[in-house]
Amino acid sequence: MSVKDTSHRSSGLSRLRSTTGGELLAEFLGTAILILLGCGSVAVALAGLPGSGRQMDAFGPGNWLIIAFGWGLAVTFAVYVAGGVSGAHINPAVTLAFAVRRKFPWVKVVPYWVAQVLGAFAGAAIVYWVYADAINAFNAAEGFAQRSDSVPSFSIFATFPAEYFGGGWWGPFFDQIVGTAILVLAIASLIDSRNQAPQSNFGPWAIGFVVTAIGLSFGTNAGYAINPARDFGPRLLAYFAGWGEAAFPGNGDWFSNYWWIPILGPLVGGVVGILVYDLFIGQVLKARESFAGDVEAPPPGRVPEPTDETETRKSAE
Repeated sequence: MSVKDTSHRSSGLSRLRSTTGGELLAEFLGTAILILLGCGSVAVALAGLPGSGRQMDAFGPGNWLIIAFGWGLAVTFAVYVAGGVSGAHINPAVTLAFAVRRKFPWVKVVPYWVAQVLGAFAGAAIVYWVYADAINAFNAAEGFAQRSDSVPSFSIFATFPAEYFGGGWWGPFFDQIVGTAILVLAIASLIDSRNQAPQSNFGPWAIGFVVTAIGLSFGTNAGYAINPARDFGPRLLAYFAGWGEAAFPGNGDWFSNYWWIPILGPLVGGVVGILVYDLFIGQVLKARESFAGDVEAPPPGRVPEPTDETETRKSAE
């Protein structure tokens, strides 16, 4: 290969990385990191600790703390990884919400989604390879002859609804709308420089704590996917790895055809969250910016005090 050909290829890759292609690479890697650490924490709680000889007594409900904080930290470091390049959406619901209300280019929405799902699939594949022995030991200890019968081990990768929903779809669907709305609303507030946005690059930690809070508050209803890529990518991996219909279309003893709920629910919830934030906070901040022309807006929590201009306006009215 000539020097000229090498230089041409190098410049082509540079152009790709400096444009949308670079953003897609960042979304792929960021989402992969999210799944590596998030699904990895579930694998530790479910199969790793019990089968490793490192857990002397059953941790019981405390395992949920491992999972909740594991996912929170996963989001934190995924945002640090990808944030400077793509904005670290790492979630199709965030991408859609930003397209609806933050002027994110619509032409990039589907490519971002594809990169996010592929990254989630890749991250889940690595978790599976790392924890395959632990998963097999867990299934054997619990008496599951086939992976397709083991909803508990499937939960390492994707979500399913709580038994108390009785197979109904509305309860978990609404749960996903609410959880994702909270997530996107909080993200909008944390990145809004007009509001009290975190300083000194603390934003990713704050977003991670939001995910932890959602897991502790709403997680048991439907596994708090709150991210279509986070659920669908690992779900596909689980399907190909032997969990069969438990993964896709999402069938179990008390649920069926569940796969679409952690996709559509978060997409709806993301749009709801960004609209609620803009209605209650964003538009208020915008109004305060333009309050009385060039007059400085009052600090947070204070009612605007009348000025000479506002008094003149009232007299004219």
